[in-house]
Amino acid sequence: MTITAFLVNSFSANNSGGNPAGVVLNADKLTNAEKLTIAKEIGYSETAFVAQDHEVDFAVSFFTTTEEVDFCGHATLAVFATLFEQGLLKPGYYTQRTKAGLLGVTIAEDGQITMEQALPKYLGNFAYDDLSGLLGLDETTLAETGLPIDVITTGLPDIIVAVPNGYLDKIVIDEAALSEFCQQHNVIGVHAFELCEEQSELTASCRNFAPLVGIPEESATGSASGALACYLSKHVFVQQENHFKFEQGRAMGCSSHISASVYSDEQGVYKVLVGGYANHLGIQNIAL
Repeated sequence: MTITAFLVNSFSANNSGGNPAGVVLNADKLTNAEKLTIAKEIGYSETAFVAQDHEVDFAVSFFTTTEEVDFCGHATLAVFATLFEQGLLKPGYYTQRTKAGLLGVTIAEDGQITMEQALPKYLGNFAYDDLSGLLGLDETTLAETGLPIDVITTGLPDIIVAVPNGYLDKIVIDEAALSEFCQQHNVIGVHAFELCEEQSELTASCRNFAPLVGIPEESATGSASGALACYLSKHVFVQQENHFKFEQGRAMGCSSHISASVYSDEQGVYKVLVGGYANHLGIQNIAL
């Protein structure tokens, strides 16, 4: 049996940068073991598998090179960009079933994909000295921001860490120690950010590290961008409607642009959206 995978760059900026993902359509009959084999063969941080669903438009599962994860933002974007490009979907609103829940996706006329994410759950926080050694930065450096280190999930639990301006590219991860820490605390990884200057079109520059699930560093992370947007809405930009633009991947030489919006009322956050563009890289045939 030969499986065809579409290779897609998600959250690209002017058709460059972005984060590559694999997309396998008509994956209904594939076992989890076969999906993992395919994901390993492709070698990207995540590969998405699209199947039929009796209640919503699609069921989508996500595999890293080591395991299945509940959700992946950039792979979701890759899925719907592929379905649109292949003429299988028109612009409009669709629903995907994931292990993180039923999540809506909108395809715009120009091909921009906007994904609903799960509403945020705030799962606790850490002290500066808990993370400083894992990031290769001094505790006093992290404390300069005055911002907390929170664990937030809008699909996957990430540790959100602010660093002072100019320190993002100085982070040096201890991968073994970070993996052990994340496993111990039941989180996926660290999403570090530095706020941009007020006159910039960007809100923040980001780096994401998830060696526990086989991702030393990722150039665009949709789920963590939703978590960061909720973090910023809680601690920095405290208002009922926020629209952010994040840059990620600069340190990897493939800068990506991710949009994120958070809508709140007196009861809290009621909608989280993450979006961007994708471009087709090619296809890969995999023999099982």
